[in-house]
Amino acid sequence: MPNNILDILEYFPNKIKETLIKYESILNKTQEIHIYTNRNILLRTSLEEIKVNYVINTNEILETLQRICDNSIYTYQNQICNGFITVKGGHRVGITGEAVVKDGQVINISYIYSLNFRIAREVLGCSNMALPYILNKQENTVHNTIILSPPGRGKTTLIRDIIRNISSGIEKINFKGMHIGVVDERGEIAAMYKGVPQNDLGERTDILNNISKEKGIKMLIRAMGPEVIAADEIGTKEDIEAIKYAVTSGVKGIFTAHGGSIEDIMQNPILKELYNLNIIERTILIEKNREIKLIYSKEENK
Repeated sequence: MPNNILDILEYFPNKIKETLIKYESILNKTQEIHIYTNRNILLRTSLEEIKVNYVINTNEILETLQRICDNSIYTYQNQICNGFITVKGGHRVGITGEAVVKDGQVINISYIYSLNFRIAREVLGCSNMALPYILNKQENTVHNTIILSPPGRGKTTLIRDIIRNISSGIEKINFKGMHIGVVDERGEIAAMYKGVPQNDLGERTDILNNISKEKGIKMLIRAMGPEVIAADEIGTKEDIEAIKYAVTSGVKGIFTAHGGSIEDIMQNPILKELYNLNIIERTILIEKNREIKLIYSKEENK
């Protein structure tokens, strides 16, 4: 069984762990392990969902949460309020329950109902087909790029590998590494655990974790002097303003967004502004079969 799965199993009480081990062939392909109070465990792969013959009780949910938090839930309070905890290995555990709200902000989640373990898997080299569209090899820089796809096709996995390659450089094509600032708003790109990124983002990458893209982009530009800014799932007016600030500061950008076609983008008045201002130079789509397709090039759309 892969180490990343074994790491996840250690967070469960022994009875649950022993039960899950019986599903080894499924676990090797599992993307999510979802446990609910008084319901069966569910294993989700990219193709199917398996109901495990084990019903979780409230005490087991709480014991699992204690293990995730190193027996100090208070230490992880900020992450819990964001609805997830990042654990060693870059795995994320989503949390649901009764949200406690004060002045419009979630200050706690009580009566925990379910935990969803999203299993992290780096796919080194998955950006090889995308890089020719993104790199400007003549000037040793990158094109301002949006990576587009519907949910679940691997946008975050792809941008992570793109960052790694651009940051470290690509010797075989004589592409020198660039300094990159990553705004990891939901902690999914770097998967920071106790201040250490669990995913390889390259040799010249600065990371701001759990901060809005609006604030993070400006902070990185002012403090770290990046040549490239990268962020996942742009889409708000504040995101667009921050990207405009970056571009006018001479910084390139690589971003992801939800959508299935360039038409989807053009029907979104917020994202469309980046194209109207001629900021975006390339847009690539992750197709259903995970193939990469160039669907917009600024040069061809002049």
